[in-house]
Amino acid sequence: MKAVVYTKYGPPEVLMLAEVEKPEPKPNEILLRVHSTTVSSGDVRLRKADPFAVRLFFGLVKPKKSILGFALAGEIEAIGKDVKLFKEGDKVFGTTGMSFGAYAEYTCLPEKGILAIKPNNTTYEEAAAIPFGADTALYFLRKGNIQRGQKILVYGASGAVGTAAVQLSKYFGAEVTGVCSTTNIEMVKKLGAEIVIDYTADDFAKSGNTYDVIFDTVGKSSFSGCIKSLKKKGILILANSGFSQMIQGLWTSISGKKKIITGFVKENPKDLIFIKELIEAGQLKSVIDRSYPLEQIAEAHRYVEKGHKKGNVVISIIPDIGFNAEV
Repeated sequence: MKAVVYTKYGPPEVLMLAEVEKPEPKPNEILLRVHSTTVSSGDVRLRKADPFAVRLFFGLVKPKKSILGFALAGEIEAIGKDVKLFKEGDKVFGTTGMSFGAYAEYTCLPEKGILAIKPNNTTYEEAAAIPFGADTALYFLRKGNIQRGQKILVYGASGAVGTAAVQLSKYFGAEVTGVCSTTNIEMVKKLGAEIVIDYTADDFAKSGNTYDVIFDTVGKSSFSGCIKSLKKKGILILANSGFSQMIQGLWTSISGKKKIITGFVKENPKDLIFIKELIEAGQLKSVIDRSYPLEQIAEAHRYVEKGHKKGNVVISIIPDIGFNAEV
């Protein structure tokens, strides 16, 4: 089968299309024919080993896992003898967890992994574009105990996590302010934000407005500016925090009345089913910036690395007929 492999850390050119052995499912696994996957900022960080701490978990000198790819959608081709939750022919979407491996025509996943039947009103590309951002946004919003009537500011509202965070915050009844660049203002408004701030022209922290929750999805806001813009018992969510921000957050949480939430997402199959139901009810939709074939994955990584994508960048291994990547 075809797969994109990398044997060393570095620029997009380290990603190479190769022929590798097709996997066989274990008794508790499904064999998935992958139709679509995505390129996320996380994939880029792993490919570059940036920050250096990536090497401590995924290979000090070279990658332990040679095939990247986290979110995916496809059709189950075969199942292990002990599998009960799925059957051959099921169309599913989800994530691979820390096993990765979605940059390939086939991959094996545990039946009790982060998988669910694909929403019936989405293409494979749209389904693959949902799990990374929506799982992350849902996890942190629930940790922040988002409530109806609260005011939330989503920083990085046009990215994969940000577009999901805007929509989910609206679903939970919050009043949403989005922060993004000039070109993405209208898109963020269409997703449900009542107010959208252009960070290239205005600094939200200097407006004098305060919020119950500030959700920085990209790790690019000013920590002190966020703290200043929180209400007395406000919550700052840092979904993409560096080490220094984590230390600042810990100290702020201990010494003050404002709470800082950071850390790693704990995925749950029940959350993915909840997300599926929201999609089918029209409460949540995919945002896709661009779609690339597997052969152009280095170019896709190069584009994502620029840091200006809108929503998600999709890799179509088996392209959906009539797919339109416009947002």
